[in-house]
Amino acid sequence: MYFKLYQKNLVYIFLKVLSEITIIFFSLIFIMGLIEEIAFFRELNENFFYPILLTLFKSPTILYDIFPFIFIISTQFFFIKIIENNELSLFKTIGISNLKIVWLLIVTSFVLSLIINIIFYNFSAQLKYQYLVLKNNFSTDNKYLAVINQNGLWIRDLDKDKVKIINSSRLKGNFIEDVEITEFDKDFNLIKTIHSKRIDISKNDWIITNAEILKDNNTTFIDYDFIYNTNFNSEKIRNYFSDLKSLSIFELYDAKKNYQKLGYSTNDIEVHLFKFYTYPFYLTIMTLFSCVIMLNLKYNRPKIFHIILGVMVSVIIYYINLFSNVLGQSLDFSGELSALLPMVIISLSCCIGLIKINEK
Repeated sequence: MYFKLYQKNLVYIFLKVLSEITIIFFSLIFIMGLIEEIAFFRELNENFFYPILLTLFKSPTILYDIFPFIFIISTQFFFIKIIENNELSLFKTIGISNLKIVWLLIVTSFVLSLIINIIFYNFSAQLKYQYLVLKNNFSTDNKYLAVINQNGLWIRDLDKDKVKIINSSRLKGNFIEDVEITEFDKDFNLIKTIHSKRIDISKNDWIITNAEILKDNNTTFIDYDFIYNTNFNSEKIRNYFSDLKSLSIFELYDAKKNYQKLGYSTNDIEVHLFKFYTYPFYLTIMTLFSCVIMLNLKYNRPKIFHIILGVMVSVIIYYINLFSNVLGQSLDFSGELSALLPMVIISLSCCIGLIKINEK
């Protein structure tokens, strides 16, 4: 009975500290995001409501990304709290080891991580999608659009008084294949249709090869390359599909299927999904890592020391992740391996620190 009571008390303290740290970080994210959005709307003469709304839509995604650091710092303050209340010493006298406390925090962190992944991630993805849609309405290039669905790549492009609707069944490197370009005037009256098996889209001036042009019910075949001006190139199109954080887990799988049909690389989606599934383990390892650090330090350190230590540890982990990503991009590392490497390094550090954890 007593053990259940102490477990409830420790879980309550940990959740309380975690909530407080999360609110602090969210507030900082909101303030910095609001400043950014105000700067964006400065010359648009729009209501102040929009910067606030956009910041609210965007902040949860950023919070999701920094949860590992929130778990590290929250675990530190958890131990500070029970050390200041002499609870850690009391637990030792009644036979509750440090390992039992660490195990309780690990289980609690893992359960919380699952909730964050299943509920909070999808919630933040939907808000991020709304952010992108709303922000696009105020952007200078909102007249341009590129989407991928089960029918291939679709592009809407405006050029002076023309509306161009472009459909391609396959995107491969700097080329789109099996392309149909339909041009309309501003009143959406058909001007002409262009068919081509292959178009070079490495620049905004596309190079069309062997085109078939239908205009005024007359078909013209062109067997030479000619330039077709657009507002898109292969890099810009890729950037349209790079923000995977605006897709829920189910939408990610749908996007993967559509990318495969189009011939577009699914590597980014696969890496993103891998990080999603390993995220609960990552957050749990962060808690364990912070436990190891706190239980291998002297207990009489000032709070400012622990705050600085938490920031330093977070920065080190950030650069480990950055280094791993660079390896994944520059060497023959798979995306999954580069995502897994930081967790392996931190886990090994935890194993070393756990050896003496009960001697403290």
